[in-house]
Amino acid sequence: MITFGMLIMLIILILLGVPIGFAMALLPTVYIAFTDAIPLTSVPYQMYSALDKFPLVAVPLFLLAGELMNLGAVTDRLLALSRELVGRIRGGLSHITVLMSMLFASLNGSAVASTATVGGMMIPAMKKAGYSAGFSASVTAVSSTIGGIIPPSIAIVLFASVTNKSVGKLFSAGILPGILVGLMFMAVCYVISVRQGYERYEEPFRLAALGRAFMRASLALTLPFILYFGIVGGVFTPTEAGAVVCGLAFVLGKFVYKSLTWAQLWQALTRTVHLTAAIFIIIAAAGPFSWLLTRLGALQGLENWLVGFEHNLALFMLVFLAIVLIAGMLADIVANLIILGPTLLAAAERVGISDTQASMVICVGFLLGTVTPPVGICYFAAARIAEEKLERVAVTLLPFIGVELVLLVMILLIPPLTGFLPTLAGFN
Repeated sequence: MITFGMLIMLIILILLGVPIGFAMALLPTVYIAFTDAIPLTSVPYQMYSALDKFPLVAVPLFLLAGELMNLGAVTDRLLALSRELVGRIRGGLSHITVLMSMLFASLNGSAVASTATVGGMMIPAMKKAGYSAGFSASVTAVSSTIGGIIPPSIAIVLFASVTNKSVGKLFSAGILPGILVGLMFMAVCYVISVRQGYERYEEPFRLAALGRAFMRASLALTLPFILYFGIVGGVFTPTEAGAVVCGLAFVLGKFVYKSLTWAQLWQALTRTVHLTAAIFIIIAAAGPFSWLLTRLGALQGLENWLVGFEHNLALFMLVFLAIVLIAGMLADIVANLIILGPTLLAAAERVGISDTQASMVICVGFLLGTVTPPVGICYFAAARIAEEKLERVAVTLLPFIGVELVLLVMILLIPPLTGFLPTLAGFN
């Protein structure tokens, strides 16, 4: 009963607009103050312990790399390449948006950053070309979730750090689902574009133009390969990989493309500090909140309840998916990954589901919450950029959300989708 009341209180505080980090830190503080169960100094200790994980150092480094890429004209080169590759399909700008998100994801790994960066360029262009504002916002918001699947995913780094899983293994597991969902989004875009009569890039295809666009973007495209194979090959850790990518992004922007100024470097550092602070406050607050749920037996109770469905695997999968999706809608992805993620993963492994399958379902399901109300930050950001009413964006999001639900079911039913590449890379 106490656990249920705590969770209801957390949801109420979030819906009232209280920052989730403060809400999660407040509840265990109040509980300890009233029950005198342990010294109140345990709260800051738990917050410190939650942050005392070396892999988390990779988070600000990946964020900084994305900022340097954006300011260093890399996104412009990716846009030109995307236009040459998919712009001539009906609904070309929507396909470019999806492909841009996939390419940007391989450099940044943040769904929010992808929404802001790609949306800032593509949503105004789509509206000007005759696309509806709702459709423009939906394509941008939902395709940004690919940034949490394709390496270097910040969500996967966080999840691996709290579950003691290999970052390289989970990176490998996310590649095929990330590419697949991108293609599925493009299929939805095509169907809608044909029905609505949306435009396409009319300039005739020229192999030379494609070659030039590829060459201009080639150096940027090598970065995710360096990062991935460096981690999988044991050349460097995820944290060291973040530092390597930051250094290469700076060299590209400053000395190769010569578009990054010292003022922009300061801007990138400032934005990275702000974004890192916002994420780390939630991670720190999740420490005492997770401790409270563990003390009350809630997390262990949830795990045992889920394992109770082990004799009916189909029912387990249904309940498992429902919990992931509902939690994703009601709470921030960082909080969900840290608090609920380890419990859900442990339950799935106990009933025989592989760690790569369960991890991808958890990460993708929580990412889906970033494009659904009431706390979908990518959903709100895209609607704001498009200057469209939230309810209209929500309606146009439905077919794309349906596609992601299909992906989640496929991950659970087709083990090689997440297991083939990790096995090929040598992970047991």
